Amino acid sequence: MVDLVKDAGTSKLNRSWISDWNPENEKYWESTGKYVARRNLNWSWFALHHGFAIWLIWSIVVTKLPQAGFHFTTDQLFQLVAIPGLMGSLARFPYGFMPAIVGGRNWTVIATALLFIPCLSLAYFVTQPETPFWLMMIAAGTAGFGGGTFSGSMANMSFFYPARLKGYGLGMNAGLGNLGVSVVQLVTPLVLGFGFITLYLTTPTADGLYLQNAGWMWIPSLTVAVIGAYLFMNNLAVQNASLKQQLVILKRKQNWVMCYIYVGTFGSFIGYSAAFPLLIKTQFPAYSVGLAFLGPLVGSVIRPVGGIISDKIGGAVVTFWVFVAMCGSVLGVMYFVEQKQFAGFLTMFLILFFLTGVGNGSTYRMIPSIFRAQKLSETKSQGETDRALALKAAGLEAAAALGFIGGVGACGGYLIPRGFGASIAATGGPYHALEIFLLFYITCIALTWWHYLRKTSSLAKARV
Repeated sequence: MVDLVKDAGTSKLNRSWISDWNPENEKYWESTGKYVARRNLNWSWFALHHGFAIWLIWSIVVTKLPQAGFHFTTDQLFQLVAIPGLMGSLARFPYGFMPAIVGGRNWTVIATALLFIPCLSLAYFVTQPETPFWLMMIAAGTAGFGGGTFSGSMANMSFFYPARLKGYGLGMNAGLGNLGVSVVQLVTPLVLGFGFITLYLTTPTADGLYLQNAGWMWIPSLTVAVIGAYLFMNNLAVQNASLKQQLVILKRKQNWVMCYIYVGTFGSFIGYSAAFPLLIKTQFPAYSVGLAFLGPLVGSVIRPVGGIISDKIGGAVVTFWVFVAMCGSVLGVMYFVEQKQFAGFLTMFLILFFLTGVGNGSTYRMIPSIFRAQKLSETKSQGETDRALALKAAGLEAAAALGFIGGVGACGGYLIPRGFGASIAATGGPYHALEIFLLFYITCIALTWWHYLRKTSSLAKARV
């Protein structure tokens, strides 16, 4: 590894790598670290923003397919909404390990460039009403590349901020990235009605719809994201680890506990985001699906706040009360769905999105805190050298866990739309699916209390 100049934090010969990264050193952080971290955070969330937008792009496009001449059943439409969630969840497993293998900046460039594939495939297939359902599922599945970006992005950014600021750093990266869901659901309906990109000679698919615009519109800014990540982000030598070193997290019980809990927070956020437009269309057809963007907007904006609050009072406390409140919100949604009252339905869902956003921030603050606390507890009677090694090991395991847990959590993007689709197909409404979600949140309350708040738990004493 080449020697690096301290003032810039990068090498004169290889400006993409930093070898002396030490954010826990306050002098280093104030003089160099925070500026490098901020620059990387800005390009990280911008790239991640595109990942989320493209991951959820089909949630809006699917609502317009019947109008464009596609003859799919309601259950098939929900499957098209759900399949990007499943593929995104699967993609997150390898994505989460890649920054430590090839470098965070390098992987951001690669993962962001892959997003051209779902954009271009969507732009083509939505103009072909004769496309069979299986092929449309493959096209929609490529949007999973967008879902995968989260794990790599969060694993990478976990190294840039000191422990006292991880809630803020991870919360900002995820929150601003999550906003891509709201942006795509707000902007896409606006651009489907006219051929605004005449450069591509777009023609309406049916009834004046320019469905291909949903894919084309991301090409310019996606190009900026790829180039910006390449030029202005950095790889950190301290995060280098082999796949074998990272896979040790599979032996950690708390990794699996947090996987389950994160399904309840992020899985709910992304699952409800994917299903919300089609849920409005099927249950309240008199109202515009254009209102769907409000849910992910609320959840995204509040996510950094969840991380910041957790930095102050502990992530487990915040997560516990989030799940309690989510149970009440689901009961409210169930009531207003049965009463066919849209105002109440929308209000309760917005509260639910708000809570998932707070919970997303609190759970991702918990993960590095848990691994740090456990590693430190193993070094109480040892010297500073052993303590430093333990902290390094905790950082590497926490980064791997952030990616892995993000992958498991993302399965909610598949399970929730499929649950709604199956419930509606069987009963005509989403009530039964909501009952199952309610029971799941109750188990999340119990797990959070048992592992992280129970007085006899060592992690409760560490205030994770």
